[in-house]
Amino acid sequence: MKLIVNGQAHEVAAETLAALLSELDFQGSWLATARNGDVVPARERDRCRLTDGDRIEILSPMKGG
Repeated sequence: MKLIVNGQAHEVAAETLAALLSELDFQGSWLATARNGDVVPARERDRCRLTDGDRIEILSPMKGG
């Protein structure tokens, strides 16, 4: 399936947001995720089904100011 992840096109096999994070090697409970502009809490990622063309944002906190 084709997704836009952090502004870049990706062809992936993942069917859920949790599986996508694993497939793209994102790890850690500190990640923030959104699907098509809607925040997806960590506890819901395994139930968040992806569809072709979804826009996914994966963010992690940064140090500094």
